[in-house]
Amino acid sequence: MQMTDGAAAARTLAGLMVADNPRPEFADAFRPFAPLIGSWDLDVAWYDDSGAITRQTKGEWHFAWALDGRAVADVWITPSRAARATDGDGEWGLSVRIYDPELQAFRSTWMGPKAAFVMPFIARATADTITLESQIANTRWEFTGITATGFHWRNEDLDAEGNVILRQTFVATRQP
Repeated sequence: MQMTDGAAAARTLAGLMVADNPRPEFADAFRPFAPLIGSWDLDVAWYDDSGAITRQTKGEWHFAWALDGRAVADVWITPSRAARATDGDGEWGLSVRIYDPELQAFRSTWMGPKAAFVMPFIARATADTITLESQIANTRWEFTGITATGFHWRNEDLDAEGNVILRQTFVATRQP
C-alpha cells in the first residue's frame, strides 16, 4: 500500500474547495452571506428546557466561498482549538450552502462528524436575518445582527405546541 503525502493532499483539497469570490451569476443570491466570509471568535452558550444556561465555552467559526464560487462553506469549532485544553473535546461542524434558483432559497447541509450527524436545511435571507429550517427535525438556526464586526446565531427547537426552545447561542466577533 502506497502512503500519500497528507499535507500535499490537504493543500490540493483546500485549493479545490475554497474560492476567492462567488461566481458572478450567484453574486446577488449569495449577498446575505458576504459579511460572514472570514474568521470569527465565538462566545458559545447551551441552554436547558427552562432557558437557563447549562454550559459556556469559547468557539471559532470560519466561512469561505467554495466549490468554484458556487457555494458558501463554513467550519465551526467548539470549544475553540485554544480552549480544548481546559474545556475538553468538542465538535467540528461543516456546512455547505448552495443556491437553488427554483426554490429561491439555499439548500444547506450541516455535518457533525463526532456524532455522525447530518442535518439538511432550507435557508432564506431577509434584509437582516438568515433563517435555516431543518428538513428532518423541528430545528431552526438564525443569524441576526450581522455586521462587519459581529453577529448572533441561535439554535432553536420547536416543540409539538409550536413553542420555541432555545438550545444554543453564538455571539461572534470577527478575528483581527
